Amino acid sequence: MIRDLSDDEARAALPLKWEASGVVPAWVAEMDYLQAEPVTEALVDAVRRGALGYPPHGDDLGAAFSGFAARHWGWEVPAAASVATGGVMSGIRLALEVLCPPGPVVVPMPCYPPFRDVVTVIGREIVPVHLDPDGDGRLDLAAVSRAFAAGARTLLLCNPHNPLGQVPSHGELAALAALAHEYDARVVSDEIHAPLVLSGATFTPYLSVDDRGILVTSPSKAFNMPATHGAQVVSLQPDDHARLATVPVPAQNTWSSLGVVAGIVAWRDCDEWLAALRQRLSAQRALLTDLLADRLPKARMRPLEATYLAWLDLRGYGVADPAAAALDHGVRVAPGHDYLAGLEGHVRINIATSPDRLERVVDGLARAVGG
Repeated sequence: MIRDLSDDEARAALPLKWEASGVVPAWVAEMDYLQAEPVTEALVDAVRRGALGYPPHGDDLGAAFSGFAARHWGWEVPAAASVATGGVMSGIRLALEVLCPPGPVVVPMPCYPPFRDVVTVIGREIVPVHLDPDGDGRLDLAAVSRAFAAGARTLLLCNPHNPLGQVPSHGELAALAALAHEYDARVVSDEIHAPLVLSGATFTPYLSVDDRGILVTSPSKAFNMPATHGAQVVSLQPDDHARLATVPVPAQNTWSSLGVVAGIVAWRDCDEWLAALRQRLSAQRALLTDLLADRLPKARMRPLEATYLAWLDLRGYGVADPAAAALDHGVRVAPGHDYLAGLEGHVRINIATSPDRLERVVDGLARAVGG
């Protein structure tokens, strides 16, 4: 059910990821797999019907997501809790500007780089809370408490975490929720990777432990369709929906009608494809573990609990920027310093590709660092 794209197909389908000729790309978070057939059929049908107008005020996206959340996580979320938006980062910006109190924003580090950018763009101060990139990846709740006590009133959560691939436990999230309530702070949780929790880990939706939290999510990552340009802000607070309804067009912009079409079908009709994808990713995770043991024995890999993005510590090889060195050997991976300024010797690797390409990625890295 999961079909690998050939190199030529991948270059045509994923032009950003595959933009450099002669390089095996394992950097940006796109999968070298054909999207689910129900998504393709729905989009082709919509275009043939000429359904390229503005999106309606009401749609079935919230109901489709509610069904998905109930089936996969046992979480009952009202369909009316979802508000469509253009993308996860635009949704996070909307939540910060419209729903969150003024003041500094806590950002756990390392982080997905746009987390830092969005706080800067809206003119807020970033309060970094550092996670150990080589430890258990757990949130430092004492540091969060100090940040809230000093005046921060919002925290950006990545659940599951990118780039560390870690899934917060129910207890960890409940403790964070207790702090947020104590300080009247709000947590904005990016859960775009939630459908990609792999075998051995359990996902907890943040809003299931904090009814004042704000969820931003999209099917685009799990179903490999970022071009459809669609996401959702989910809140359980009626006042939030009243405020979002008054947002002027320049603040919210809009979302894609095709994103709504693709999103409904992905949430509603693609469980079988998603199950096959998670099986493939679990197999790729095991393959990467074996390849590292054989060809990069000094590498340390964080346990990959979710996502298809593996976090490697290559400091044992004494190369400050292994991602830059790998480019000279035909492999492109994401450097660790993109996620935490000044962090040396780390890379993030996209494993959502064919076994052959993953082997070539590891071989290129091994040549680059002298493994």
